[in-house]
Amino acid sequence: MDYRQLGRTDLKVSAICLGTMTWGEQNSQSEAFAQIERAKEAGINFLDTAEMYPVPPKAETYTATETIIGNWFKQQGDRADWILASKIAGPGNAIDHIRGGSLKHNREHIVAALDASLARLQTDYLDLYQLHWPERSTNFFGKLGYTHKEEDFTPLEETLEALDEQVKAGKIRHIGLSNETPWGTMKFLQLAESRGWPRAVSIQNPYNLLNRSFEVGLAEVAIREQCGLLAYSPLAFGMLSGKYEGGARPAKGRLSLYSRFTRYFNPQSEAACSRYVALAREHGLEPTQMALAFVTRQPFVTSNIIGATTLEQLDSNIASFGLELSDEVLAGIEAIHKDHPNPAP
Repeated sequence: MDYRQLGRTDLKVSAICLGTMTWGEQNSQSEAFAQIERAKEAGINFLDTAEMYPVPPKAETYTATETIIGNWFKQQGDRADWILASKIAGPGNAIDHIRGGSLKHNREHIVAALDASLARLQTDYLDLYQLHWPERSTNFFGKLGYTHKEEDFTPLEETLEALDEQVKAGKIRHIGLSNETPWGTMKFLQLAESRGWPRAVSIQNPYNLLNRSFEVGLAEVAIREQCGLLAYSPLAFGMLSGKYEGGARPAKGRLSLYSRFTRYFNPQSEAACSRYVALAREHGLEPTQMALAFVTRQPFVTSNIIGATTLEQLDSNIASFGLELSDEVLAGIEAIHKDHPNPAP
């Protein structure tokens, strides 16, 4: 396993991060424990979760994922072996069961969310605390174009000052962004540097063969500002594995189970997926591993967040780290991308 510097910190995170959003929904606690053990054996030292998890967010499963992780730490006593990241939810996203549904990134919500996460995780601190998505209306969660909307949202200054207080209190080591735009990222960085507040060390956005929009404006920011990408949905919720080929809908597949993830099922995405899967097989590669290896190799990626519902899937995902993509494969990927640019943002 390779280990990469997290922003400008002294932390080194594994190039593959274990995502947890299925725990408590598609995965039981015992299955989650088995995944943690297998990941640790492979050299993974990075766990990513969120107060909102599991996904899709529901009142009846709310808090399950962080609770499972906390139970692991209590049982194993290995909290110090992990770099642990969580996130505070933002407004919208059909969530009305978290803090009354009127979610903000203000001091009151940050303190309440963080303290609750720490209690569930059975730890005194988080290595990385992220804003799960912007409080303001902007282009994320499937939107490429930006439509301006005059609205009130928590000033970024208040958000950073509140996070600074939690860093000074020892509850957070570092802060990160998620589903953020180039403007938002640079504004947070500028404010942090001018006011002496915590500087974002990472940005967790979607990045995969069906959605390379991060490359347009954020890749340069990630490299020049040392605010690297924590890439989520590297397999586009399994579309790039090939298991949905030809209209197949496997019973336990995430896109079969949950209708809310419709953006992956459009003609452009399915056409692109067919070509990526065919390219991988033409070169004797597993489609899953080719898609993951492409993400991990990018110079702006700090860590690739993988998710799995079975140990077999997890083993395959982890094995992608050792895969070197040939120039021929990379040229084939670029040719497909030219014909099908970002069909599932």
